[in-house]
Amino acid sequence: MKNLKELIKEAEENKRAIGHFNVSDWIGLKAIFGVALKLNLPVIIGVSEGEREFLGTQRVALSIKNLREEYNYPIFLNADHTHSLEKIKEAVAAGFDAVMFDGSQLPLEENIKKTKEAVDYVKNVNPEILLEAELGYIKGSSTILSTSDVLIIKEEDLTKPEEAGQFVKETEIDLLAPAVGNIHGLLKDVPQPDLNIERIRQIKSVVGVPLVLHGGSGISDEDFLAAIDAGISIIHINTELRLAWRKGLEKALKEKPEEIVPYKLLPQVIEEIKMVVEYKLKLFNKII
Repeated sequence: MKNLKELIKEAEENKRAIGHFNVSDWIGLKAIFGVALKLNLPVIIGVSEGEREFLGTQRVALSIKNLREEYNYPIFLNADHTHSLEKIKEAVAAGFDAVMFDGSQLPLEENIKKTKEAVDYVKNVNPEILLEAELGYIKGSSTILSTSDVLIIKEEDLTKPEEAGQFVKETEIDLLAPAVGNIHGLLKDVPQPDLNIERIRQIKSVVGVPLVLHGGSGISDEDFLAAIDAGISIIHINTELRLAWRKGLEKALKEKPEEIVPYKLLPQVIEEIKMVVEYKLKLFNKII
């Protein structure tokens, strides 16, 4: 079985993207893995600091490891949006396949310094673990947002190609998450912002590492495909899964208002999440 680095490289060369799906509970993991297995496509499971706190950092790492070994399947785990070296160390000790240090709200030089500290620590412990970092300002959070939550994306919010080149060279990260018009979360009743495809292409031309697109929920199919062709190799989806979770549970409770047995209600949640994941994985791999 190929490792994560090899699979990302393969996706990069073939103009495909690996789906990265965040989970907050075991129901989400069950749904995502079921779809990946059905389609025979590699998948990355993401857990933010809050999601790790809820699930248990070591517990979720063991769960992914067990699935990978039991099924001999390329499922991997990423410590998404980690804001301190202490939390990076926790994920590394637990056996994560990738970690993301997020210093994007720091000044450039400080972001470089702290990211480099994270890189040096991770590579000293286990060179096989991939280190991702973010540069630029990606607004929002993985919720349903009003337009007042996310103001107009300004030019200065976007990752500058020359700074991206400097950042990657000085930090020696494995993956870069740029700000290219993407936001975290879904805007209520208005379209998501368009991606700046040319900016993706410019950044890709100078960094020499695979690019990761955060805030994938709500982005149009056309923008996804254009972004992949321009250099995106991993795409994050979270808010759409949370919305599907809620939708599935509401459906189940409406259809079975007297039911109290979780395993008789939660299959509807799984099916709603599966529909989102299957569509995205097929799209990212250009098989629909």
